[in-house]
Amino acid sequence: MTPLLAWSLLVFSVSLSNTNAQATTSDPNLVGTWASKSGTVMTGPVSNIPDFYDPVNDHLKEPQLPGSSFSFTADGYFEEARYIVISNPAKPQCPKALLQWQHGKYVLYSNGTIVLTPIKIDGRQIYSDPCQYKMSIYTRYNQTETYKWYEVLTDERRGKKRLNLYQFDGAPMNPMYLEYNPPQMLPTVTLDPLITATGTAAKAKATAAKKIKLKRDLPGSYKKAEDINADHVLWLGIGLTGLGLVGYLCV
Repeated sequence: MTPLLAWSLLVFSVSLSNTNAQATTSDPNLVGTWASKSGTVMTGPVSNIPDFYDPVNDHLKEPQLPGSSFSFTADGYFEEARYIVISNPAKPQCPKALLQWQHGKYVLYSNGTIVLTPIKIDGRQIYSDPCQYKMSIYTRYNQTETYKWYEVLTDERRGKKRLNLYQFDGAPMNPMYLEYNPPQMLPTVTLDPLITATGTAAKAKATAAKKIKLKRDLPGSYKKAEDINADHVLWLGIGLTGLGLVGYLCV
């Protein structure tokens, strides 16, 4: 059995277990913007660090240090930002890096499981492998995520609330700390203008368009997605995300 197939079966089994659990209202302890220890990766527009994702220019900005950030609202919306660096001991000059951003809706189940369902066309990913590609690869990113359970504690050393997320297989993510409440997020509606909407969705889209004037030009320093196998890069990104969660435990 291939690792990818085994991974898919495990995710499927977790999904089946959720059918026996009931969706619940949002946990107020979960609401807010959470960020890993580096504090250099943050969702939404914040005043003290550069925006991770700029939807106006369709641009992901590389932070100073790796890290991750999640935001949750009380009414079921989420936003996620990650910067992952994977070292290469055999070739130190060839580290791989990933920047990923997506947003959408989440469901919290009575057994503590959280399922994140992103807006498919809004997610973005940059994949960098300097020893394989001369330029970074910029693609759309869409990955539904399941977290088996979570806990919110008070970190006595930092004096902040700490969020511990556990992946679908029970493996812990790096802890994140509450940085903002209310959460700092971009508009929760679709940001990509390519979608055709009607009715209520059209009104929501029009409201978002008033807030953000969107542009979809690919930055010149990135390799066009059509020049490579985008599906291959997507699965590389998903795989490296799992490795990266171990790769930057010190962050």
